[in-house]
Amino acid sequence: MQKTASAKWHGGIKDGQGTISTQTGVLKEAPYGFASRFEGGPGTNPEELIGAAHAGCFTMAFSLFLTQAGFTAESIETKSTVTLDKVGEGFAITSCQLDMTAKIPGIDQAKFDELSKGAKENCPVSKLFANNAKITLNAKLV
Repeated sequence: MQKTASAKWHGGIKDGQGTISTQTGVLKEAPYGFASRFEGGPGTNPEELIGAAHAGCFTMAFSLFLTQAGFTAESIETKSTVTLDKVGEGFAITSCQLDMTAKIPGIDQAKFDELSKGAKENCPVSKLFANNAKITLNAKLV
């Protein structure tokens, strides 16, 4: 399975502008630039998109782990916070924090903790970052 996305850029790093598009069209020439990445300006940025990918991937992985263990979630909500830090002469994503709240009928805390940890360690996006960024999880059962 392969999925595609693309980016276009015009101009210099600070005065230039770009767009990001995805194969599905969910993003179609979404604007991004220096201001949206480093100054809180309008538009998207790579870290925000990585966060969305990580939150979505982890949430689906957790649902899979629940299903395999005989549980069905009533709801799972995950927020991903991606940290971009200055490292040496450039920048690096140094951490990804997952904050998840789930309502799962019939599960106890120990099983919830076991399955959420397994999902964090085994979702493909977590695996992508495993050797390059610290991945942490705060999981809350409600």
